[in-house]
Amino acid sequence: MSTRTRRDFLKIATVAAAASRVTISSPALAAAAAPVGAGGIDVRVTTGEKRYGAAERLRWSPASGGAEASRITIDGGKTLQPVLGFGAAFTDAACYMFSQMPEPEREALLEDLFDPKEMGLSVCRTCVGSSDYARSLYSYDEGEPDPELKRFSIDHDKAYILPTIRRARKINPDLFLLASPWSPPGWMKDNNTMLGGTIRGRYLDAYASYFVKFLQAYRAEGVEVNAISSQNEVDTDQDSRMPACLFPQEVEVKFVGQSLGPALEKAGLKTKIWLIDHNYNLWGRAIAMLDDPTVNKYSKAIAWHGYVGQPEWMQKVAAAHPEAEMYWTEGGPDITDPAYRVDWTKWSRTFTGVLRNGTRCIIGWNLVLDENGKPNIGPFPCGGLVTVHSQTHEVTRSGQYWAFAHYSRAIRRQAVVIPSSGTIADVDHVAARNPDGSYVLVLTHSGAEPRTVRVQVADQAAEVALPADSLTTLTWS
Repeated sequence: MSTRTRRDFLKIATVAAAASRVTISSPALAAAAAPVGAGGIDVRVTTGEKRYGAAERLRWSPASGGAEASRITIDGGKTLQPVLGFGAAFTDAACYMFSQMPEPEREALLEDLFDPKEMGLSVCRTCVGSSDYARSLYSYDEGEPDPELKRFSIDHDKAYILPTIRRARKINPDLFLLASPWSPPGWMKDNNTMLGGTIRGRYLDAYASYFVKFLQAYRAEGVEVNAISSQNEVDTDQDSRMPACLFPQEVEVKFVGQSLGPALEKAGLKTKIWLIDHNYNLWGRAIAMLDDPTVNKYSKAIAWHGYVGQPEWMQKVAAAHPEAEMYWTEGGPDITDPAYRVDWTKWSRTFTGVLRNGTRCIIGWNLVLDENGKPNIGPFPCGGLVTVHSQTHEVTRSGQYWAFAHYSRAIRRQAVVIPSSGTIADVDHVAARNPDGSYVLVLTHSGAEPRTVRVQVADQAAEVALPADSLTTLTWS
């Protein structure tokens, strides 16, 4: 986590998403994606007391002009980045909260979150050792220096982390799993603790072996990890208040290019490596790392957080390295924010902003926390994607959850983002085409008054009424 609060992040993200509206126009290409005139448009809306509720179906009709200021044009003849999916994090805290629920309630919540016919979350994150959202501070090899990793053990994770991930993947076998370390074992660091500090250079090879052992141990427990990041939030130690580790650029370059990449290769592991795992303002570092041939051999992927900077800064990396893959890997609500349950437009504007600027996935923060944002051994007040009351086990869904619903329930893996243009006050938009040829348009209206917009694809158009403070997802074939 950054030293900024999640509430600060929401303010930044709202401004950034507005700035990220990209106007792309290509009528010739748009003509290739004209909808069938007789086909209908399915509509889902979140506003007021309605949550992803079905609204009256719309019909296409021949376009006949209309005010340019209220028009959104879909350019289905051009494709942008593919979509891997949407999800949140299996932290120690989240998995513990799942484990404390009565089995019927736990099963119902897991089905809701991961069943492809429900939320269908398909890209999630877990922690290599403890993050700040854990019940205790732990790694897989604490104590005196152990460069040969003779003590290594994932026994801690066998109680409730691995069972929760296995169950989620049984519900959704296509679940993609990213694993991120908040800190190496304390003995690998200059301050001899997982709290803050910097990794010692002499332990980079041992740390690479630590990753290999983690991946092999998880595989032996039936959990394949698809990607790892080299370090969560590489340029902050959080004032030694939580598990964290400074990872200077030259250290990450050496670690990935000379230690981690070769260690995975030697072990025959196909796990992908994602770099940086921090904020947009590190775009220069991302370019420099991908410039390095030893790094580029093993990774072309950047993991981003949105706490500092603006999402369009990711495009600087894409311009320098068109082969780069962008992933958005952390962001969660503040449980102390009065708008925790209803801030869906703030989160949807964030999601639209990052998708319009090249990301292939959106991963929130904790899947589940209690009513106080716990368990937590760190300084930041977060909320879960859902809250499960520690005593009653009542489930409360956040505004972020309802924002995710408008994306994860409609945009499938291997969908491609497609351009949409039109600058309309208080309306953000992003479009995608699914592998089956169906189309999705998510409209976020953050204004206080209802308004109507015209959606146009080639020579067909539809009028869409947007309630105040609403999310609207349109799907058609």
